[in-house]
Amino acid sequence: MRTVLAGRRKWLAAGALGVAMVAAAPVAIAAQGNQDDQGARTASAGAGDRTQEVRQAIQGGHARNVILFIGDGMGQSEITSARNYERGAAGRLAMDEFPLTGDYTTYAVEKGNPAKPDYVTDSAASGTGWATGTKTYNGAISVDAYGNPVPTLLELAKRSGLRTGDVTTAEVQDATPAVLGAHVVDRDCKGPDETTKKCAQNAKENGGAGSISEQLVQTRPDVLLGGGAKYFDQKATAGQFNGKPVLEQAKAAGYNVVNTADDLAKARPGKPLLGLFAPGNMPVNWTGPKAAQGGTAPTRCTANPALPKTQPKLVAQTQKALQLLDDRRSNKGFFLQVEGASIDKQDHAADPCGQIGETIDFDAAVAAGLAYARSHTDTLVVVTADHGHTSQIVSNDAKTPGQTATLITNEGANMTLNYGTALPGSSMEHTGTQVRIAAYGPQAANVVGLTNQTDLFGTVKRALRLR
Repeated sequence: MRTVLAGRRKWLAAGALGVAMVAAAPVAIAAQGNQDDQGARTASAGAGDRTQEVRQAIQGGHARNVILFIGDGMGQSEITSARNYERGAAGRLAMDEFPLTGDYTTYAVEKGNPAKPDYVTDSAASGTGWATGTKTYNGAISVDAYGNPVPTLLELAKRSGLRTGDVTTAEVQDATPAVLGAHVVDRDCKGPDETTKKCAQNAKENGGAGSISEQLVQTRPDVLLGGGAKYFDQKATAGQFNGKPVLEQAKAAGYNVVNTADDLAKARPGKPLLGLFAPGNMPVNWTGPKAAQGGTAPTRCTANPALPKTQPKLVAQTQKALQLLDDRRSNKGFFLQVEGASIDKQDHAADPCGQIGETIDFDAAVAAGLAYARSHTDTLVVVTADHGHTSQIVSNDAKTPGQTATLITNEGANMTLNYGTALPGSSMEHTGTQVRIAAYGPQAANVVGLTNQTDLFGTVKRALRLR
């Protein structure tokens, strides 16, 4: 019992540290300089021979718990720019500390033709890949290339008696959280109104399972946290709750509904928890100049003044989810997915400070999850992305046809990011590159080398012995 309590204190402390790290916003250069220099020297000097460390990291057997971290749009360039800015070129993020790493391919397939690849995926098709083990078309939420529903990891986990969680900084109806608990032919069918217009075969009035919001309630993960409150205000179009807001369905399903960080902190086990912290996506942590043609003057990122004080950090959401899902009185464990969603959204907006701030916010949540796993050795932690994105670190003197912005990092150096996958004024596009996947715990070795995005489904399913 003492060992368990000591371990619990350790990962709770790590979660609190993560909250402090991101709550403080960008660190002032003067406060960071010498510490970063020393940290850089230590990191470089400590690399050495890691053979024994890697050997010890290779664990067979099964996992009681799985924590899956998804950095949306978090390609290698997004990771590198966040590391450079916050930790220094020779520093390390929490996600860099995983002992076993690899890459996976991210392509989608054409609608109605699963044999033909679509080399650049969106978050819906990629999420469906790891959630179901099935390749599908862009825009599809856990249906195959022909529109047929496919069972998800979260559904299989519930069927096996495990507790489940789904956490995001986007709308809970957004693609990445949606793929775990809904099946619709178009990712835009977030509420009953959109489903009637775009997903007739899924609409309640046509005998379907309903919108993403309704299906999430019906799937009933034990913890569901993020934004998207406005879709819960829409009214059902048929069935038992016809004419009533989706939120009424959630309450009827037993959900304790919270809307602020304080209410989240007070939540206790016993009822499923629905946290809705914004009408749409949750506001980002950092702000700064967007990239522009011809570049920007070197600048620092600052805390987003529009960030509500009532909004919980992703690390706080993760910590609460782990508290509620971690029931050692049961012989069953849990499956939890945590998404840092707006790395992608700020990449689309060519907003480097927004993008980096969300990566740092996500990394703090990863740190808390890794600390939990180190004190609960029957836990598999995986951190990866759904697809690559547009930002590239380029020379400060580069003359590119894209839009650039120059940031002053915590090391006092200039770092220029280029955004060039769309015309000025348009949303930047994803890229088709393979992305990093890293893991710690039982079955972690299955991410090493080059795998397919759909292989992650098999790794998690095998680890948890799902059927």
